[in-house]
Amino acid sequence: MQDVNSQIVACIPNLRRYARGLTRNREAADDLVQDTLERAWRRIALWQRRGDLRAWLFSILHNLFIDEVRSQRASPEEAMPREEHSIPARASQTDMLEVRDLDRALLQLPPDQRAVLLLVAVEQMTYEQVGAALGVPLGTVMSRLSRARARLREVLEGRDHAPRIKVVK
Repeated sequence: MQDVNSQIVACIPNLRRYARGLTRNREAADDLVQDTLERAWRRIALWQRRGDLRAWLFSILHNLFIDEVRSQRASPEEAMPREEHSIPARASQTDMLEVRDLDRALLQLPPDQRAVLLLVAVEQMTYEQVGAALGVPLGTVMSRLSRARARLREVLEGRDHAPRIKVVK
C-alpha cells in the first residue's frame, strides 16, 4: 500500500499541471487535484492494480472537470475565470510573447482537443494512456490530437478563420 501511496504522490505535479491547463485558474486547479486525490484514495480498492495508475488518476481528474463544467452549464472558459499567471522572466522578450500567443491559441481549442493535446504534448502520455484516462477509443485520441494540432497551427500562423457555413437549399 505504501508503494501505491508513493506512486500517487509522485503524480501530483503532473496532475496539477494538467488541471491548470484545463481550468486556467490556480485555485480551481488545486481544488480539482485535491478532489481527485481524495477520490483516488477513497476508491483505491477499485483500481486493484489493473492498468496504469497514472492514467487512472488522470481519468478521475478529467471526469471531475467534465462534471464541474456540465454542472455549471457553461463553457470551461466561462465557468472558471482565467487567471493571469506570471511567467518567469526569460532572457528574451519574444519568448514571453510566444508563450502568451501559445496560451491564447490553446484557449481557442475545444476542451476535448485541448485535453488530448495537453496529455500527449505536456504530460508525455502514450495514446493508449490518454484513451484510458479520457475513456475514449485510440482512434478518437488520434483524431482529436490531429485536429488540435491543425487548429493550433492555423491560429498560430494567423489563418484563424471562422468555419465556413454551407448553405443548403
